[in-house]
Amino acid sequence: MFPTSLTILLQLCLAALTLAAPFANEKLTTMGNAQQYGAGGGVIGFIVLVLDILVWIEVLKSTRPPSHKLLWCVLVFLLPVVGPILYYVFSDRAKHNAGAGGYEQIA
Repeated sequence: MFPTSLTILLQLCLAALTLAAPFANEKLTTMGNAQQYGAGGGVIGFIVLVLDILVWIEVLKSTRPPSHKLLWCVLVFLLPVVGPILYYVFSDRAKHNAGAGGYEQIA
């Protein structure tokens, strides 16, 4: 179904995510500051999540080739804070826009 290189890339991404999770020990199970454990979250985390989802929707609805869509989505996934900034600065959004208003004019 997937090419071998894509399968290997997805497996490496999953391995990186499992290694990024904190280990369960007594210090992590006590109540305290969640940010010191890498949980992040809060209002800033929610804003980053919403911006990432908006970029993914815009990329997937664009007229880019599938390989470019995949590259932009992976970039935003791997760099959730910097990825949307890079997308809005360096991508040619007007050229690949699927439609200005989403509707066609009636002749």
